[in-house]
Amino acid sequence: MSDVKKVVLAYSGGLDTSVILKWLQDEYDCEVVTFTADIGQGEELDEVRPKAEKLGVKEVFIDDLREEFVRDFVYPMFRANAIYEGEYLLGTSIARPLISKRLVEIAQETGADAIAHGATGKGNDQVRFELSAYALMPGIKVIAPWREWNLNSREKLLAYAADNGIDIRKKADGGSPYSTDANALHISYEGGVLEDPWTPAEDSMWEWSVSPEDAPDAAQEIDLTFERGDIVAIDGERLTPYQVLARLNELAGAHGIGRIDIVENRYVGMKSRGCYETPGGTVMLRAHRAIESITLDREAAHLKDELMPRYAKLIYNGYWFSPEREMLQAAIDRSQTHVNGTVRVKLYKGSVSVVGRASESDSLFDEAIATFEDDRGAYDQKDAAGFIRLNALRLRLGHGRG
Repeated sequence: MSDVKKVVLAYSGGLDTSVILKWLQDEYDCEVVTFTADIGQGEELDEVRPKAEKLGVKEVFIDDLREEFVRDFVYPMFRANAIYEGEYLLGTSIARPLISKRLVEIAQETGADAIAHGATGKGNDQVRFELSAYALMPGIKVIAPWREWNLNSREKLLAYAADNGIDIRKKADGGSPYSTDANALHISYEGGVLEDPWTPAEDSMWEWSVSPEDAPDAAQEIDLTFERGDIVAIDGERLTPYQVLARLNELAGAHGIGRIDIVENRYVGMKSRGCYETPGGTVMLRAHRAIESITLDREAAHLKDELMPRYAKLIYNGYWFSPEREMLQAAIDRSQTHVNGTVRVKLYKGSVSVVGRASESDSLFDEAIATFEDDRGAYDQKDAAGFIRLNALRLRLGHGRG
């Protein structure tokens, strides 16, 4: 431990990271630099600096990364229509590489020897943080206190905080009984009664969306404008990437959209039950697939769908900065060159319905060919007979082989 003189800690100001801060000072006898990322979690960060300074921190970094997060991480992921195990929109997974990136940058700026995080030894986040850090700075030392100390319960953490004069203010309502993580894309809930996969989540748990049963009786339609696969405007109003996602979260959440309750396979080997709210992301995914349906070549679209599970797994497992993810991203981004146009979606009681899609310059949908009416010779139906015969040849040759 003596070779660590300065460490950059991913710091939220909560119980875990406040205890980690003091623990690092005592166990490693080192200077601690704190880094807090604003990635749209919706929490007030005003108290972070004084809490860190009270514990003797001289260098406090609080960075607004909301636009970078959505522009450089969320948007590229949604160009791929990424979804893990058929349901999870990767809200926590996609935030970790950005936090790691900034941790490494601050370590380089401040001359730190190591970085530290508060992820436990049972979860995916430790893998995501550390794989990203090593990819960006191979020689960096990573300290993961949960893998070193014996403070393995909330009671022990609270006792340590009390013994060391660490101010942990409890919320007036007692706080959430769940372990939650929020950013501009989603909010997650784990632990508590959710550890029993048979026990339903309480309706009071959800923070960003109303219950579909309590959503407005009137549907709402909105127009989403795409340029090269990214949403750039809502109802004709141009917005930044973060503004788009924030607006969609509000609109979709008000209609009860974006709730899922799943059991997922963690990279470390165990199954875990989690509940996720992703209102805006749910709308984005549905709308993006709709605009691709009229602008993307059939085989390109099918290839994307074949590659997507692998791409999603790379993000879930922490390989954002891997060469294979970057290679896939290059192909995906190339496919989005002509994904331009507008999609109209209807929001109603927990559902998102596509009710219109149009692209003036890049649509591959030709009404003259697709029509069930007279196409005036645009398509000769007699040609289909030869097409079918050719494709049936191998089936005929193989008939009777069993």
